[in-house]
Amino acid sequence: MNKDQPIKRYELDGTFYFCPVDLTLSVIGGRWKSLVFWNLRNGTKRFGELKKILVGINDKMLTQVLRELEKSGIVNRKVYDVVPLKVEYSLTAEGEKLLPVMKQMSEWGSKFEV
Repeated sequence: MNKDQPIKRYELDGTFYFCPVDLTLSVIGGRWKSLVFWNLRNGTKRFGELKKILVGINDKMLTQVLRELEKSGIVNRKVYDVVPLKVEYSLTAEGEKLLPVMKQMSEWGSKFEV
């Protein structure tokens, strides 16, 4: 790299990255984030629906993952003013932009089906 060129930096939620791939993986990487994201691709889901789909996740972890994805601007949380409380989760427009990446990952992983 030419030392006259400035080093590129990327910022999300107050954290700086020096590689856009690293930033992207921080948003959707990890066991649960990517699975929550992928399961929202076909539309809105409630907390209980996601919990049933994601075998092995506990309430605390699912809440944490949803909050992180919401903070990153990938997931939208809609709260209805009813009793009992109704909350729905869906992908934002920004989240939908990541779908082609996830679809390619799904296609690649599907080659290993047994």
